[in-house]
Amino acid sequence: MRFPSPTLCRYAVAGLCLAATLVGGKKNPDEITQVLALPKDPPAVSVGETRKLVFHISPLSGKGLLSQQTREALKAILKLNNGAQVVHVRAFVAGSGDIRRVPQIVSEVFTEKKQPIPSVSVVLAGGLPMENAQVLIESVSMAKKEAGTGGLEFVAGDDVVDKDPSAAVAPLLKRASDSLASKMKGAPLRVSCFITAPPGAPELAAAVSARFSAVPVALVMAQRGSYQAMAKCEGVARTSGPGPEKLAFSGTRVAFGSAEKDMALAFQRLDRDLAEAGAAAANLVYTNLYPISWPVGELARKLRTGAAPVSVMAFEGVASNDAGFAVDAVAGVR
Repeated sequence: MRFPSPTLCRYAVAGLCLAATLVGGKKNPDEITQVLALPKDPPAVSVGETRKLVFHISPLSGKGLLSQQTREALKAILKLNNGAQVVHVRAFVAGSGDIRRVPQIVSEVFTEKKQPIPSVSVVLAGGLPMENAQVLIESVSMAKKEAGTGGLEFVAGDDVVDKDPSAAVAPLLKRASDSLASKMKGAPLRVSCFITAPPGAPELAAAVSARFSAVPVALVMAQRGSYQAMAKCEGVARTSGPGPEKLAFSGTRVAFGSAEKDMALAFQRLDRDLAEAGAAAANLVYTNLYPISWPVGELARKLRTGAAPVSVMAFEGVASNDAGFAVDAVAGVR
């Protein structure tokens, strides 16, 4: 019995492979490379029911880079919320990470959790009270049940300044927290304090916790190398008086430049965002200005006139190298 030669076998196998390729010309749909959709941008404005709003601050971590720390901070916020919908987050970023990544990470995390994406405010700070910590996140969430009756007040304490940049900050911070406490009419829910010195010293945290022992407190070095020593505190409190049934929280809008026309355009864009969410400019409750220098901040404050409080604190940077300041706001929805 004669067997085919090895060469003939190789040609036969090659022919079978070619035939199989021709017959199965169409790819299996499962083998087609899928292009992942880009994460959605966070909304310009998010709205929450006033009586259901609760406030949290993420724990700090010194492990990993900005992306990892941001994800861990958001996971901690979600755990603290017990299933409440996050309406707004404000992120203070320290270090060399790109702060423009933070809104993208927020979008990714909430999309993965199949939850509505909150509005996002983000600024670059000078430092946080833990070595290697790169992000601190404040959140506003809407609980499933009412968290209290009445409305909310957003309060800015006095700017406490010493013209000597090397002056001790702890006494200034104590005066700043005292100033905030004296202006609050209701029960404090969250306190944020900003200083112009590294915030890691234990006496700095003690200066605030002595005033607000049962309240989550954020302590942030706003700007490095300031020409003066300064401390400022702001907070949110629950009041017994009436207020808007819903509040709109905007993300940060950036002024591309430091001229008056640039500032005016940023405010116009912000007010348009709020109006589209049902919050007219006449119903502004609070405005935060994050300038990269004090002269820019003071000029912007003059342009933002009105009855609603305006808080100004100079920061290390915002989400654009060409920007003079960033701004966000809270307004009532009627």
